Amino acid sequence: MIVHVASRAREARRVGRIIVATDDRRIADAVDAGGFEAKLTSPTARSGTDRVAEVAATLDNELIVNIQGDEPLIDPDTIDAAIEALMREAEAQVSTTSEPILEVEDVFNPSVVKVVTDARGFALYFSRSPVPHIRQTQGLTLEEALLADPRLLGNYRKHSGLYAYRNTFLRRFAQMPQSPLEQLEALEQLRALENGARIRVVRVEGRSIGVDTWQDYERAKRLIEERTV
Repeated sequence: MIVHVASRAREARRVGRIIVATDDRRIADAVDAGGFEAKLTSPTARSGTDRVAEVAATLDNELIVNIQGDEPLIDPDTIDAAIEALMREAEAQVSTTSEPILEVEDVFNPSVVKVVTDARGFALYFSRSPVPHIRQTQGLTLEEALLADPRLLGNYRKHSGLYAYRNTFLRRFAQMPQSPLEQLEALEQLRALENGARIRVVRVEGRSIGVDTWQDYERAKRLIEERTV
């Protein structure tokens, strides 16, 4: 799966170098066999971002992109959109993307991270819960309302599994202690928000599949096979 992620990154126009940061020799060997570069990082890293920051500290690149290894179907245009937002908007320390949510069950799926933004597209909050909560006045539950009127799904956006960072901010970010909301939701981007960082969220139409369960894996595997036939 990680080789598929690297292959998608290679198709992005704005990506100049691809490095897989891992603390697992088996993953590094698979990456090498797939023709990509891997770097072993400390086994004590708290998260994937910490591993990326460890590698970034050895690089002089201004912008660093962290594509999560469980996103084998991420659209190369989505990667470019996140990078270009950081190139364009000087006040942003981090950029990422959001995708449409088309299934009601995804609104309630904690593995599908939802994001809400301000009028300029900067993140207000990320959550595993349904945000925003659409208040009902006719005695319906939120799920019943979404099923009755699918147009309401347009109020929800899924957070894609990637970030673009300014290298200097990434190094600072990795040194910050875990924040209260980050610990509650198990979402490290909340650490950035709680410390005042500006995260630009670009709306994209390409949809990715984060592989968090065996069912996700089977679905992603099937889609990859269909693309290669």
